[in-house]
Amino acid sequence: MNTLKLVDDNLSPEEAKEQYVVQYLKSMLAIEEAMEPYKEQKKDLRKEYIENGWLTKDDIWSAVKALRLYEKGADMDDLNDMFDAIEKKFGARDV
Repeated sequence: MNTLKLVDDNLSPEEAKEQYVVQYLKSMLAIEEAMEPYKEQKKDLRKEYIENGWLTKDDIWSAVKALRLYEKGADMDDLNDMFDAIEKKFGARDV
């Protein structure tokens, strides 16, 4: 299997690492730049739902948190146990 060669084989390990860091950062920045328009769309979507009164900021926050936990396959029993332990330690929050 052929792999992409990112650095010169004749470099010292330190020089090779530096080149890998630079290549990684360049790639990461290119991806972040490509994502920027989508970030703005996400902000606009959130703003639209709030401005139209369809959802509150808290509704959106809760929905997104629940989705992220679902995506990670979080165990809700473990999460509830941890929440209860925190609440016992710090007290119930006034909402």
